[in-house]
Amino acid sequence: MVDAGGPKAVLAIGLDPAFADLSALPGFTPDMVRTYLETQINRVREFGYDVESCLVDQGETAETVVEAALRSRPFDCVVIGAGLREPPELLLLFEKIVNLVHQLAPQARLAFNSSPTDTAEAAHRWLSQ
Repeated sequence: MVDAGGPKAVLAIGLDPAFADLSALPGFTPDMVRTYLETQINRVREFGYDVESCLVDQGETAETVVEAALRSRPFDCVVIGAGLREPPELLLLFEKIVNLVHQLAPQARLAFNSSPTDTAEAAHRWLSQ
């Protein structure tokens, strides 16, 4: 782990709701999803972790944004959101992000949420061990 003396650091990488295809979630709006994400970031803090959110587009600047976040400081855990993993059309972007994490944060545990509502549990699952 990065620093045994301070709070463990988490980077939460996800697709910015403004770029998400919400057709599989009837009734959801980008603002509603953003609220869920912000709630999860706060829940990660409630677990006692220092968390940074990194929301990306569908590829135009995503790698640059993720790389900047990963270079900004060491992280103990990187959570990659379901919005980047599940749509088949984002597979290449997902692979690029995983490889950036592997390259720039090899010490970090990888965690994956299954929805915008379980990011805190995903991080805690790997940081509480």
